[in-house]
Amino acid sequence: MFGKVVLGLSCVAVIAGAACTKQRLETVPPPPPRDGLALLNRMRDAYLGKWFRTVTFTQLTTMHRPTGVTDTSTWYEALLTPDRLRIDFGDLKDGNGVIYTADSLYVVRGGSVTRTAASGNPFLPFVAGVYAQPIDTTLKQIRPYNFELARVRSDTWETRPVYVVGSLAATDTTSPQFWVDTERLVVVRMLVNLNPAQPADVADIRLMDYRPVSGGWLAVKVDIMQGGKVVQSEVYSDWRGNVDLPRDFFVAEKWSAVPHWHR
Repeated sequence: MFGKVVLGLSCVAVIAGAACTKQRLETVPPPPPRDGLALLNRMRDAYLGKWFRTVTFTQLTTMHRPTGVTDTSTWYEALLTPDRLRIDFGDLKDGNGVIYTADSLYVVRGGSVTRTAASGNPFLPFVAGVYAQPIDTTLKQIRPYNFELARVRSDTWETRPVYVVGSLAATDTTSPQFWVDTERLVVVRMLVNLNPAQPADVADIRLMDYRPVSGGWLAVKVDIMQGGKVVQSEVYSDWRGNVDLPRDFFVAEKWSAVPHWHR
């Protein structure tokens, strides 16, 4: 009897040990990605089919002018995954705003398109596109920003481990690069040139205070820095995921055809 009990306990101990070993193996973090492409694929695989379809929020925008003047305004934003961003400026009845894609800009004044430009929004491929579209599309969208995908290193940002793509040295603050939280697989920092006419004009964009939203993540505080100074601050409120918005809401030529989500 005791022999059977001892044998039984031994078996339990062996099984428990194996389970603990398995648990330890399962919690070991994956190895660093070999390059930026592998990291982008890891980001996509983690959230494919789970990321929010749309997200809306109110944005308090503070502009710090070179003259020392500070301007504050309210923007109403709506994002359609993978590649549409609508921003309404000020009073909605004025019909002023913009629509961004990953490679284009449509300026709307008084409800009508007044200007277009082949100038996309660098956020879109990283905050929505990579999680929901073919990886080749993401690579095409980020190509103009000249990230060296072969360069990858590990670092820490705001006490959390990150992968840095585009730079091999912590002292490098000029090469185009994006920083990805290793656990959440979201971009927390980008160094990009927002003005091709001025190659030295690098923007240091910091995406902070991430909140879970409808299967994805949303940074609800963003700072854009140039020359070591904050030139634009964004603080989000009233964010909602998977709001039912028709696609026409993101068509510049149909600016006023669909009721606004904020009304």
